Amino acid sequence: MRVTTLAFAAALAVSAAATAHADKLDDIISAGTLRCAVVLDFPPMGSRDTSNNPIGFDVDYCLDLAKALGVKAEIVETPFPDRIPALVSGRVDIGVASTSDTLERAKTAGFSIPYFAFTNVILTKAGIGIDSYETLKGRKVGSTAGGYEALALEADVKKWNDPKGSFRAYQTQADVFLALAQGQIEATVVTSTVAAAIVKEGKYKGLVMAGDAPYDIDYVGLIALRQEQGLLNYLNLFVNQQVRTGRYKALYDKWIGGGQVPNLTVPGVYR
Repeated sequence: MRVTTLAFAAALAVSAAATAHADKLDDIISAGTLRCAVVLDFPPMGSRDTSNNPIGFDVDYCLDLAKALGVKAEIVETPFPDRIPALVSGRVDIGVASTSDTLERAKTAGFSIPYFAFTNVILTKAGIGIDSYETLKGRKVGSTAGGYEALALEADVKKWNDPKGSFRAYQTQADVFLALAQGQIEATVVTSTVAAAIVKEGKYKGLVMAGDAPYDIDYVGLIALRQEQGLLNYLNLFVNQQVRTGRYKALYDKWIGGGQVPNLTVPGVYR
């Protein structure tokens, strides 16, 4: 009888613990709001229109996810360096913020399967002699702190070990573009989507693309707290549905355009 009583008490304790720690997916649905961290100085993935409203691929992706969950979307503007801190601190539920799926970040955040894939190009000022990645050696370059491009570019500057060369990190991409336009740095590396949008916009005079950066394809995932497996499972299925229903292509055509949508699979790994 004592054994039975102890077993029953243990079962109640487990049940109570499970009730106290509801799945994050259930919390979002119960709250009626999905709070998405989105970077809004990263066009065409995220920016603001002339009325200061959030727009872009990532914004629409958050809206689509909220619609699928049957809740309201709340766009929380989040700079690149603050994406994971915002998640860990509880200020947001998920990140739809073009977050590269690195092993280091995965120690803290959980990643969905890729929902977008970027290639990278050099952005520089016209007429200063930079026309390829190799010509960045010995130059003043910069990028947004903590980003995929920043990590790769800074590593190469250190490897080149040229006393004339330097790397500087900035808090936002807008800071990088302003520094480039003002001559504080001579080049940066950004995604081809961003570079095309910045050159087309013409806000920063004299900026041009100057060839590809030899980086791996940058696969980015939706992020949530790593222990929230129920939510991560839902995010994986949502990405899958976005692709197979054609919504991924529709958003790509709307915000980026100019060809075939990026393949979200890694050859030889999964398909």
